Amino acid sequence: MSTEALDDIGPIDIILIGFPPGAPMTGEAIPILMDLVDRGIVRVLDVLFITKAQDGTFSGFTARDLDPDTMGDFAIFEGASTGLLGDEDMANAAESLEPGTSAVLMVYENRWAAPFAAAVRRNGGRLLATERIPTQEFLAALDAAEAAN
Repeated sequence: MSTEALDDIGPIDIILIGFPPGAPMTGEAIPILMDLVDRGIVRVLDVLFITKAQDGTFSGFTARDLDPDTMGDFAIFEGASTGLLGDEDMANAAESLEPGTSAVLMVYENRWAAPFAAAVRRNGGRLLATERIPTQEFLAALDAAEAAN
């Protein structure tokens, strides 16, 4: 990839969001995500929908040819498929799902950070590691720090 192309790319994240059996799945989060997309804060690159059956088998599909009549609000992801996610990703994601659970695996670019990331790269910097701290762990750590004081 050329340096010019890197100037336009922010950090890339991949997330797996599970929906246990009976989850209401109201679609409330979709307009919020689309607002982030519309404002150029994130760019959704890939979406993969996965379901794990009670017997442990799993299936899934990408965001291509989504029918709004059957997909509802999730049809907004139509076309969000670069081809980066495949069968191996689906299998890895399914390993962490409980039987009867559905999930969405999403790859997105943090567009808000692209100018900073590009400046770091232009100055010879390289990302050596990255880690996401789950919200629950962060809040627990804050509570523990507060209790220790």
